[in-house]
Amino acid sequence: MSVDGAGSQQGAARILTGLLEARTGQILSEGRAWRMETALRPVLRAHGLEDMEALAAKLLRKTDAALEKAVIEALLNNESSFFRDLQLFDMLQSQILPHLHETRPNRVLRIWSAGCSTGQEVYSLAIQLRNAWSRWNGWQIEILATDISGRAIEQAKSGIYSQMDVQRGLAIGDLIKWFEPHGDDWRASPELRRMIDFRQDNLFDAREPSGEYDLLLCRNVLLYFTPERRQAVLKLLGQHSHAGSVLLLGAGETVIGQGDDFIAHPDFRGSYARQAAVIAQRMAGMRRAG
Repeated sequence: MSVDGAGSQQGAARILTGLLEARTGQILSEGRAWRMETALRPVLRAHGLEDMEALAAKLLRKTDAALEKAVIEALLNNESSFFRDLQLFDMLQSQILPHLHETRPNRVLRIWSAGCSTGQEVYSLAIQLRNAWSRWNGWQIEILATDISGRAIEQAKSGIYSQMDVQRGLAIGDLIKWFEPHGDDWRASPELRRMIDFRQDNLFDAREPSGEYDLLLCRNVLLYFTPERRQAVLKLLGQHSHAGSVLLLGAGETVIGQGDDFIAHPDFRGSYARQAAVIAQRMAGMRRAG
């Protein structure tokens, strides 16, 4: 397929979105597609390319792996903020984390944030745990945070955020307590950074998660995939969860119609549990009632 044969800019856009889907599984929504040229402008300048048609033509020649990587990074959506969806974090603090504390007999808490972006979500969770450290002191806490974007993972590892970033959702008390000035920016404290293992990983060829996790976060990730790929991700999450695990998705995401691994959690609104575990629990309740 050539750019000329595809019809100029429209054909170039199809090639670029096709590349993103092939490498990451993500489909550009209409809202993101119209911003494609803006997102790619730094890539065009860096590689001396005049427009998206020239970019698509060069990509088709498959001679520049660095260019392909730069295009994918530019098109990935790394939008994130601290304590995004505050109602969910309130439920984590007041219900889910206390529940896990009571039900995990070995004093080990394992958390996986799949699609962690630039890290604000998982740092928010780490702040909640540190603010309640008297409860968790003596526990082994393992937090794995993965994302397909190498650039996002590098920022997350650094823990460095701009003034604008920290103003989006981070309470002033938590900023002062858990962040340090870093030039004009702010850096997460060593205590927070040591809690989290950030790894670059692809959900469709996942190599980093191991074993089962008590709390799984995959928020605002599924909405970029086809139904078939959503089912594949949920199956992966199911493989790394157990009967007592809690899964959290984004506000606009659901497991309904996406396979049979998870079902609405009976205790925590808007979260999910392994379907087999919920069914077993309900059957046990019916037997007791009978």
